[in-house]
Amino acid sequence: MARIVIVEDEPELALGLRDNLEFEGHQVACAADGKTGLRLVKQQPTDLVLLDIMLPDVDGFEVCRRLRAAGYTMPIVILSARGQEIDKVRGLELGADDYVTKPFSLRELLARLHAALRRAGGAPAARQAGFALGDRQVDLVRQMVITPQGEVPLGYYESEILRMLYEHVGEAVPRADMLNRIWGVGVGPADRTVDNHIVSLRRKLEPDPAKPRHILTAHAVGYKLVL
Repeated sequence: MARIVIVEDEPELALGLRDNLEFEGHQVACAADGKTGLRLVKQQPTDLVLLDIMLPDVDGFEVCRRLRAAGYTMPIVILSARGQEIDKVRGLELGADDYVTKPFSLRELLARLHAALRRAGGAPAARQAGFALGDRQVDLVRQMVITPQGEVPLGYYESEILRMLYEHVGEAVPRADMLNRIWGVGVGPADRTVDNHIVSLRRKLEPDPAKPRHILTAHAVGYKLVL
């Protein structure tokens, strides 16, 4: 199952696409404008974006450009009534993986979406470059937390811990798994290393580090991330 974000301002078309994709077992979120589409992609791990070009605020070309500039690597399939070669070239040059012209065959579109997901190799969407956490944005490419007060830098190990927690959002990640993957060591004296970095992350991410709401302790196991 993949999480797919549809950015399409034609309600009937968006509903039809959502129903067909959900019937195939995918999780689907819909946006009728570019700004909402960008927010939906950043809120949760996303495996594919189906993107219209002619949107009421930020157009699809700009949405595609912003996602790629921010480091998002999930497949982006453009769906547009603009079938001129120059538009197709522009979309592909901005980082789109495919360009489907309206009107289209539903069967062909679904086949193209499945092909795009296969080409992505099933890489978890959680490996994307950033996500929202309350009133803060985590940018794993720049290793930065964007807060209402400004930007707060993240250390390398803090970023890697966050990346791993985000890949398993809502699930407990054992300390041993973090130590093995990030530091290349087993459980032992280094076990406190994870805890010390968690303390630092909570200071940067939690409104009240003493009462964390996002980076929670899974007792006797490790930690989990709650968005």
